[in-house]
Amino acid sequence: MSGKKLNIGLFGFGCVGFGLYEVLQKTPGLKADIKKICVKDRLKKREIGSENFTFDPSDIFNDPEINVVVELIDDADAAFEIVSKALKSGKAVVSANKKMIAEHFTELLELQREYKVPLLYEAACCASMPIIRNLEEYYDNDLLDSIEGIVNGSTNYILTKTFKENLSYEAALKEAQEKGFAESNPILDTGGFDAKYKLLILLAHSFGYIAQPADLFNIGIDKIGKLELKYAKEKDLKIKLVAKAFKNADGDISAFVLPKFVAAEDRLYNVDDVFNGVVTKTSFADEQFFVGKGAGAHPTASAVLSDISALGYDYKYEYKKISQQQADSRQQIDGKPLTLSDDVTLKVLLRHEAADAENLKKYFISIDESYLNHESGYITGTISLQQLREVEGGNLKQSFVLL
Repeated sequence: MSGKKLNIGLFGFGCVGFGLYEVLQKTPGLKADIKKICVKDRLKKREIGSENFTFDPSDIFNDPEINVVVELIDDADAAFEIVSKALKSGKAVVSANKKMIAEHFTELLELQREYKVPLLYEAACCASMPIIRNLEEYYDNDLLDSIEGIVNGSTNYILTKTFKENLSYEAALKEAQEKGFAESNPILDTGGFDAKYKLLILLAHSFGYIAQPADLFNIGIDKIGKLELKYAKEKDLKIKLVAKAFKNADGDISAFVLPKFVAAEDRLYNVDDVFNGVVTKTSFADEQFFVGKGAGAHPTASAVLSDISALGYDYKYEYKKISQQQADSRQQIDGKPLTLSDDVTLKVLLRHEAADAENLKKYFISIDESYLNHESGYITGTISLQQLREVEGGNLKQSFVLL
């Protein structure tokens, strides 16, 4: 059985937009065509003819034949305007903009419900890896204990180069930028913000909890220094930027983005270059592992294509876990709604300047090891996520890596 005919209005024709155009040309079985592409730059040379383009968004919004809007632009604020207007116009939407979705999740959910049109965004989380739909369709909220993974291909590429080829952080970042894996201003990736936006989306589909960006603690890889790299190599470990959300013993959830030392037996150890990897843990099925390319035009376009195909069969996210949490909250099931908690302990390595050593020790619940030279040192031990936030907010020069 074939799906219904889809006429697409596309916003943006950068790497992913052109990638989508290419993969659509190679997927003749899918009844979907790009009818019009809206772009901003009138002077930029394009890979296809000018008759395919418009500079007026209303040419897409006001076209009754266009029933799907695909949004693939970088600007999160402009993307929200496009997506919200498309939903209000009764058009289904596919987006890859994780920042926009994370910052406006509640509003977008309400627009979908009010105007009864779907918004799909598989490409916003792990590019080619279909993690959102698996979380939506397969994992019951009561069975899922945790989700942990590498969800940013740019930082994973940089870290892979530092370990495999002994490149400096600066050289690896430069190479990632030259290959188009990192932006000219890379802090969205290297600071852990991109991973945090993705974790916010995964949190909603994993546990039914809608968080705001400020709710989640994130540290990136931009502060990792020679000491941490030396420590990892001496102990046959790698460093990966990991996003994690999990249930606590009291039923609350905790979530954060942090660099982590991973050993060879860890499933994430061999997830290298621009690949993403996600491990889910459930009460009865134990661990399951997903891996796929997390960056690049064609991997991202393939996820967009999958969402377009799903719209041909009127697929939409049901948000069952969110609806259940909202119902439980209204009915006060178990006495309290689901909450996000920083009251959880973590084992970390904290690298610091020599002068800060004694001040930082007081934040630890317990200390396993302490090393100090005339310039810097490190502490390994147990610390609460709440205290970790306090140390990071204290404007001291330090870095954290999970043990």
